[in-house]
Amino acid sequence: MPDTPVRPRRALPVLLGAAVAGVLAGAVAVYVMVSGERNGDVAANAHCADAVAAGARAAPFAKGEVAAFRVATEPESLAGLAFTDPEGKPVTLAGLGKASLVNIWATWCVPCREEMPTLDRLQAAMGGDRFAVVPINIDLNATERAKAFLDEIGVRNLPFYSEPSGKLFQDLKRHGLAIGLPTTLLVDGKGCRIGVLEGPAEWDSDDAKALIKAAAGV
Repeated sequence: MPDTPVRPRRALPVLLGAAVAGVLAGAVAVYVMVSGERNGDVAANAHCADAVAAGARAAPFAKGEVAAFRVATEPESLAGLAFTDPEGKPVTLAGLGKASLVNIWATWCVPCREEMPTLDRLQAAMGGDRFAVVPINIDLNATERAKAFLDEIGVRNLPFYSEPSGKLFQDLKRHGLAIGLPTTLLVDGKGCRIGVLEGPAEWDSDDAKALIKAAAGV
């Protein structure tokens, strides 16, 4: 009876070694690519360092009615986020030119409807040359309905900004900032993120006012 051929024992380890090496090489490539992207982001957002400092000043005041407020820990520019102003003209966050509490809302969002009067009162109390409340309505192609809602609840101090295409909300999601509505961003005059609060809040509360004053110096 012929001898059974003996298969080389080194073949499997060699193949496994090659596979592991390939995986490691791929991981290194991905790491280098991602690191490069992050370094590029940091360089592009370097002008937002002051907003991070503002967030650090605000952090101790993120309590009570605004305990869910998350401050920015790395520079992040939202300057290019676009929408329309009360005259229907295009504008960006950078174009606002002052520290702003940017509230993303829609008429079908019940918490948005409930917190809107608090934003109106905040604007009356603190709005001016250095700070403004900027509510941006994102009802899809229903601008008149949104305006009618604000009239119905007696909003008197807030300008009407809108972005009816849905692009603004998608852009915010790409930044990891908009899980749902309402979403409220505090930005500086260059459109750099100081912090974000996802969900409703009592924006005319002493807690909210103290946080905004600490961050924006108003």
